[in-house]
Amino acid sequence: MIVLGIESSCDETGLAVYDTEHGLLAHVLHSQIALHGEYGGVVPELASRDHVRYLLPLTEQVLEKAKITKSDLDGIAYTAGPGLMGALMVGACTGRAMAMALGVPAVGVHHMEGHLLAPMLEEKAPEFPFVALLVSGGHTLLAEVKGIGQYELLGESLDDAAGEAFDKTAKMLGLGYPGGPILAKMAEKGEAGVYRFPRPMCDRPGLDFSFSGLKTFSLNTWQKEVEQGNENEQTQANICRAFEEAVVDTLMIKSRRAIQQVGAKTLVIAGGVGANLRLRASLQAMMEKEGGELFYPRIEFCTDNGAMIAYAGALRLAAGETEPLLISARPRWPMSELSAVVSQKS
Repeated sequence: MIVLGIESSCDETGLAVYDTEHGLLAHVLHSQIALHGEYGGVVPELASRDHVRYLLPLTEQVLEKAKITKSDLDGIAYTAGPGLMGALMVGACTGRAMAMALGVPAVGVHHMEGHLLAPMLEEKAPEFPFVALLVSGGHTLLAEVKGIGQYELLGESLDDAAGEAFDKTAKMLGLGYPGGPILAKMAEKGEAGVYRFPRPMCDRPGLDFSFSGLKTFSLNTWQKEVEQGNENEQTQANICRAFEEAVVDTLMIKSRRAIQQVGAKTLVIAGGVGANLRLRASLQAMMEKEGGELFYPRIEFCTDNGAMIAYAGALRLAAGETEPLLISARPRWPMSELSAVVSQKS
């Protein structure tokens, strides 16, 4: 089964073609970083219009790269949520219209399920069951994964997600947009031990996260240094390092608790923050001590992309999942509402 995947949940337009027999055939991506840069964050209306502008040309491009035509497609998968309503509707309308015109089935894919399954696109893929740490701009959660659609939520962010905290902290420090990658790069220049930031909610039981206070702590530290005349790049770098270390340690501590709680030997990390090298190194060292193994997607599949949507959609379509002929998008969509895939083709 050959499936076209469409990702348009936020500020990246991703298209991919996945073949259940031959794997990923092609993928393309258009980022809106330059578009939103002058505003310091994503502007939903501009994001939607940009998806409209690029989605069809990128569809033609990815089909050409895959060396197929529309008539070769057996199904369409698109991100149905969660995300920005307008952006989601662009992908949903296009995907549904294309499927109807071609006479093939279409399926709406949960954005976070796409991230969770992204490591499956690698040559060495994890096997079920495992614990997944999903860390993106809008979500931070830990889940026990027993199979496709069989997800038990173990913990989640109660306020700012890790990626959101990265972006907001970078903005408060005047580092620009997109903040997360810039902050991580700045942290490489920071000196270890200059500051010690708190590890939120690690001094109590549980697997939930809270990064809002850490963001405020960073701002207060920076303002204090500015008042003392220490407003310089090295101070910024030191704060960035302390912030990043606190986030990484928190994610590592909660991930260790999660695998110990469920008795898992496999940890999967996915989502945009999963590209952070300090986080990967910390989790790798932790899993080695626990006698387990860490899996993650290649860097280009950590952020939003069409490949993860095409793969997740292909699994569900190949298992016979179908949906009514309607166009729907869900800006808020709990993963607990996803159905399990009983039989799968890979």
